[in-house]
Amino acid sequence: MTRVLILTYYWPPSGGAGVQRWLKFVKYLPEFGIEPVVYTHSNGEVPSHDESLEKEIPKDLEVLKTDIWEPYAVYKSISGKKNEKINSGFLTESKPKKSVVHSASIWVRGNLFIPDARKFWIKPSIKYLSKYLEQNPVDVIISTGPPHSMHLIALELKKKFSLKWIADFRDPWTNIDFYDELKLTKWADKKHRKMEREVLTTADVSISVGATLSEELKELGAKNCITLTNGYDESDVVNREITLDDKVSIAHIGSFTKSRNPELLLRVLQELKIEVPDLSELLELKLVGKVDYTITELISKYGVSDLVRKIEYLPHSEVLIEQRKSHALLLVVNDTPNAKGILTGKVFEYIAAKRPILALAPIDGDLAALVNETDSGLVVNNSNISELKEFILDLINGNRHSYGFTNTEKYSRRNLTEKLSEIILNLSA
Repeated sequence: MTRVLILTYYWPPSGGAGVQRWLKFVKYLPEFGIEPVVYTHSNGEVPSHDESLEKEIPKDLEVLKTDIWEPYAVYKSISGKKNEKINSGFLTESKPKKSVVHSASIWVRGNLFIPDARKFWIKPSIKYLSKYLEQNPVDVIISTGPPHSMHLIALELKKKFSLKWIADFRDPWTNIDFYDELKLTKWADKKHRKMEREVLTTADVSISVGATLSEELKELGAKNCITLTNGYDESDVVNREITLDDKVSIAHIGSFTKSRNPELLLRVLQELKIEVPDLSELLELKLVGKVDYTITELISKYGVSDLVRKIEYLPHSEVLIEQRKSHALLLVVNDTPNAKGILTGKVFEYIAAKRPILALAPIDGDLAALVNETDSGLVVNNSNISELKEFILDLINGNRHSYGFTNTEKYSRRNLTEKLSEIILNLSA
């Protein structure tokens, strides 16, 4: 059986979208003649915990863990935020006080922790895994980022053991939406880009989650880049009858960061409050997960706070039920230059839930192409506000469009894992 070593920072009991991709690949790889071995941390700083995901780890899976030192404890001690979780994407649930400490911490993060705050785990991991590989050889190594420190561990192991290497990009590196917020010096920017290019030009195969990102990686030097999207797990699909929410609910599942701009929707809801006086009795915007303070401020600005219901982080199993209870599922693509290439992983679970998708996104982007291909909902931008209003009014009045949810099978986790297995087996042949 072909053996593959997978380097991933996000692994159960860590929760969130970053865990799902490789947890599911690992679950199905043995069906295609591949034995996975996972390397992760034992004590890292993760945004959320979801012990329910541990049930999905195969019982006979070999999981290697080592301790990691991260600088977050130092930052939290200095800033007085000892009990707060460190969130990704600069998400802050309460408005931060403008302070020298906060500003300096962003500068330090971008300029001294290159490529990221897990850089101190690179050398210890190389040392540990080198000893492991000397006694337990593998055919292929896979690294998944972010954090991109995982790629730098794999880079050195490839050089040392002449391993075949797959570098998986769940998000961009230097083209990530918050890259410009890192207060980078020219030296730091150059170093980030040099590391990124070395990873892309050295890896035997680079994988990305979307077609646009694949093209970007090719332009940056990836010699063999393959698109392998996220997907939905057929075993997660809730097949029993679920009662819809009492109010017509439009649900956003997952972190709502400040780079996701819902103003178009909020503007429409503001107008509808005037046109439909009892709207708060009929409709709710359901936000499941962490919400950045800037989004909360926008909701207040447009005077629609009475339409919003917030639900704290839920285990993945409960999230799946919450999706099915909703009348429509909301996606808001980041309002950033790379918006066309953003294909968030949650869209596949939305499709599997078979609830109409309402996406605020570029109508010529990767997300729109997927929604149109699967006939699973409506994609709107600033030019088609009337369509958005009509969609919501139809929900309220019960005149719901019947979406087909076609061509979805190829996005099942099992079928996607089969594609991954072909890549692995071709490399190891």
